[in-house]
Amino acid sequence: MGSDDDGEGKEAPQDEDLPPNILILPASVERELDESDESLGALGRPFDHRAPFFLGLFGALGVAVAYVIARGIADITTVLVIIGLALFIAIGLNPILEFLIHHGRSRGFAVGVVTLGFLAVIAVFVFAAVSPISHEIQSLVKNYPHYKANTAAGKGWAGKLAVKLHLTGYLKGKTKIKIPVGGVLGAGKLLLSLGVATISVAALTIYFLIALPGVKKLWLSLIPRSRRERTALLTDEVFSRVGGFMLGNLLTSLIAGIGTYIWLLIFGVPYAILLALIVALFDLIPMVGSTVAGIIVALVALTKGIPIGVETLAFYIVYRYLEDYLLNPRVMKHTVKVTPGLVIIATLIGGTLLGLIGALVAIPVAATIHLLLEEVAIPRQNQR
Repeated sequence: MGSDDDGEGKEAPQDEDLPPNILILPASVERELDESDESLGALGRPFDHRAPFFLGLFGALGVAVAYVIARGIADITTVLVIIGLALFIAIGLNPILEFLIHHGRSRGFAVGVVTLGFLAVIAVFVFAAVSPISHEIQSLVKNYPHYKANTAAGKGWAGKLAVKLHLTGYLKGKTKIKIPVGGVLGAGKLLLSLGVATISVAALTIYFLIALPGVKKLWLSLIPRSRRERTALLTDEVFSRVGGFMLGNLLTSLIAGIGTYIWLLIFGVPYAILLALIVALFDLIPMVGSTVAGIIVALVALTKGIPIGVETLAFYIVYRYLEDYLLNPRVMKHTVKVTPGLVIIATLIGGTLLGLIGALVAIPVAATIHLLLEEVAIPRQNQR
């Protein structure tokens, strides 16, 4: 009896260190599993990840990922340019906001003042352009039959040019002009894209003007704490130089517009206000802007006679020389702190890469690179 009680009272050994939810298999079951494993063969060595197959596979995957990233960036290049241009304009106008804030105004009020000033400039430009454009359209509609008849008959310089280009058949209606539908749709698409881009730049500029302190704070939060203070000082200096460039550029454009207006008033050239605004707007583009505007003004001045047109062209040649070698270097030296040679090189490179937008932002970008070289790269090289 005692032996039976002892046999019935024995329990399977338990390991106190094991958690209660661990199932302990009997030894017979474990032996069966081991035998079944051996029947399927012994485990081999793990794959060598340094084998040519794995290296080629991971290399191909890396190339594919890099291609997808590069393709994505290329597809949104236009969007990135719009964002960068809006941020550049906001940084350039930031000194005006800081001036108003320093005099006790809120940032929202300062942004409103800058926005209203920008809208006022657009309104003046439109008001100055509506009258001459409507007058020229009415004159063209009224005199079009006469101009067409003389040109078709080969009279005048326009008629002689039409004869040389074999366009008299089109003017007399004997040959129909076929305008491809794709060309019309392409032109409409281009105009729509320009309109959307302009509205997007204006909206993003206003947003960046309001949120610029937050953008700056976010940028500094991405920098390690040990380098954050120096990065903040460099960022403030970059903002200062970009703002100085914008204000200096506005100053030279204002001088160009006022000089054009006075010159056209002296010689009685029509549409003086509109042409002066065009010159001031084009002069914002370094090097090439005022040259293009000067050619436009000289062509309009030809309506008062060839001597006045030639004198106007000579006026812009002289002004271009004075601005490039006297006015602009002095302004840029005190605002952006770059040499005239660097200004020319940066403008040429920026214009080649991004056209007019590249020429506009080239000088601040060059000033930023020059600052980083002076404050970061060169001191490290001197320590070695």
